Amino acid sequence: MKSVLNQHVLVLNRLWQAVNLCTARRALTLLFQGHAQAVFNLEDGSFQAYNFQQWRDLSQQEPGEESIATISFRIRVPRVILLLVYDRLPKKEVKFTRHNIFERDKNTCQYCGRVCERQDLNLDHVIPRDRGGPTTWENIVCSCIECNTQKANRTPQEAGVHLIRKPKRPKWRPFVQINLALHQHDSWKHFIDLAYWNVELGEDAG
Repeated sequence: MKSVLNQHVLVLNRLWQAVNLCTARRALTLLFQGHAQAVFNLEDGSFQAYNFQQWRDLSQQEPGEESIATISFRIRVPRVILLLVYDRLPKKEVKFTRHNIFERDKNTCQYCGRVCERQDLNLDHVIPRDRGGPTTWENIVCSCIECNTQKANRTPQEAGVHLIRKPKRPKWRPFVQINLALHQHDSWKHFIDLAYWNVELGEDAG
């Protein structure tokens, strides 16, 4: 039963948009608490949402391949659940990491514009740290070794170099945490396809 409870369930927000995956254990808890409804794929291809009592009744009428037993009844493991109070796509801030700075700057020196291998790039504080320059998205850029050496511990103006673009924090990106490599149930496909086509892309999307 443990493996059944650890299976993945697709989570939809209140607008029926795929936003996450959770375990079957979590899905049944949300269903029981009234925070979510189970989504069932009807024979005509449409989808219907069931509250806990309705899902329990359906489980008696159509036991399904996978269900779990409680003391007094068996209940199906849902494949998809619908959150009742959540209508946003959750957003996840882009982490401030070396990798993501390289990604933001596209492995390009922000002073001379040359694209380099990552091992040939440094991370430069535009305003030097000993001048009070913070270690933030807005003050860190990629620079090639030559430009970094030329700039040294000076401001761009003092070193006679110019930024090709102003560094800034990347935009927040909608967070659809669905690993498509995971085994998918047929009932997911409709919602996964919608998530793929409708998710907002970042500025750097190709």
